[in-house]
Formats: sequence, C-alpha cells, structure tokens
Amino acid sequence: MPNLLLSFVTFVAYVLLAAYFWRANACADCDARWRGAVGHLTLIPITLHGYLLWQGIFAGGGFDLGVYNALSLIAWLTLLVYWVARFFYPIGGLQALVLPMAAVTLLLPGVFPADHQLAHTDMLAFKIHIAVAMLAYSLFTIAMVHAILISLVEKRLRHATLPRVLRNLPPLMTMETLLFRMIGIGFVLLTLTLASGILFSEEIFGKVWQFNHKILFGFISWCVFAVLLYGHYFYGWRGKIAVRWTVSGFVFLMMAYLGSKFVLEQLLHR
Repeated sequence: MPNLLLSFVTFVAYVLLAAYFWRANACADCDARWRGAVGHLTLIPITLHGYLLWQGIFAGGGFDLGVYNALSLIAWLTLLVYWVARFFYPIGGLQALVLPMAAVTLLLPGVFPADHQLAHTDMLAFKIHIAVAMLAYSLFTIAMVHAILISLVEKRLRHATLPRVLRNLPPLMTMETLLFRMIGIGFVLLTLTLASGILFSEEIFGKVWQFNHKILFGFISWCVFAVLLYGHYFYGWRGKIAVRWTVSGFVFLMMAYLGSKFVLEQLLHR
C-alpha cells in the first residue's frame, strides 16, 4: 500500500510538471527563471521514481527486470539524463516530452504485475552488463526523441509555421549536436554491452554464448548506428538522413531487448 500511494503521488507530480512545461513552452511571455526553478523540482519525482524502481526490481532479494520494469527504468534514466543535461545545454523545454513517458511507464509494473527473476544476479559482471545496457537504451531513447523533434521542426520551418509549443525548443544546431553526442556515447555503451555479452556469456549468464534473434537485432542496430556516425563525421550527414538512420537503429535496438522480452513474458509466459 505505501508503494501504491507513492506511485500515485509520483505519477501526479509527473503529470503536473508536464502540464506546466507544455504551457510554458507555448507561452512566449513566461519567465524563464520560473521554468528553471520548476525544473529543479523535477528531481523530487525522479527520486521517488528511482526508489520505486529499486523496490520493484530488487523485491525479495532477487532481480526482477521484466519488460515493464525495464521500460520504467529506461524512462527514468532518460529523464535523469535530461535533468542533468539541462545544466549544460538549453534543453529545459524538452522535459515536457519525457515527463509523460516517465509517468506512463511508472504505472506499468503496478498495472501489469509479474515476477520475472533473473539468475546470476549476484555476479558483478552481470550487474555491470545490465547497467551499461540500460544506460545505452536510455541514451538512444533521447536520440530518438531528438530525431523526431528535428524532423517536426524542419517540416514546420519549410512551411513557415511553427506551433508555439515548439518555438521554445533549443536551436536545431544545438539539438543536432546533442543528437550525435548521445548517439556517440550510446554507441560506445552498446558496443560494450554486445562485446561483454558475447565474450563473457558464461561468466555473466551462466551459459555458453548462443546466436539468437536478440543478438541479431542488437548487431543490426549497432551496424546502423556505426554507419550513421561514420556518415555524419566523414560525409556530413544530418537532417532527414540522420533522422531516418536514428529511427531505424532505435527500432532494431528495441526489438533486440524489449521485443524479445515482451514475446517471452507476455505471449509465451516464460
């Protein structure tokens, strides 16, 4: 019951903050100082969400990283990275987009309760592998959000109309810089995730490495992002090309982990 109440309070806080930032983004006369002050308050529901994740994932001394806990964790990490990045880049307005995502995923483990305890969770190598993988997914989620926004803004600019809610977004150059920065860091983490899973499979998962659909989609995603980074730094790829490759890589990455977990847990009940 305490966790249920805490989930409700955190959800309401996310919704109220999201509503405020949406309104602030659409308001040309709103004081930026107020947006900054309210942005600091976002740390409160982020902290509560983190506590709830800790309780849910490590319940009963195990390690439950089912599909809904994983989604909630990725959304939480995404929001946390945004919250930290706002101190270095003018991206405060983007919180309006990730707060609703965090609010929805916060409720998923409670609405769809399940118990999917993982084995070998006491091993340090396993914990590092999972932590690096989740951080990589969160960074690519941020890249996906930026890619969609860049596409929307470019389309609107060509038609000389830009909705108020998009007018307070960072400049396109700033968003593109952040896009490739997130992809670059995420690519390094994804490389470490795939390499550790292949080279140290027996130490991490307790079994010899086997090629499966998860590895296949993960490797395809890695190749997509590798080509995108190469094209950007050597041929100046940006705009539509960057958006298409980012979306493609993100889709393959989600199919690699969350897609397989959803099929196994929700459809096959394994």
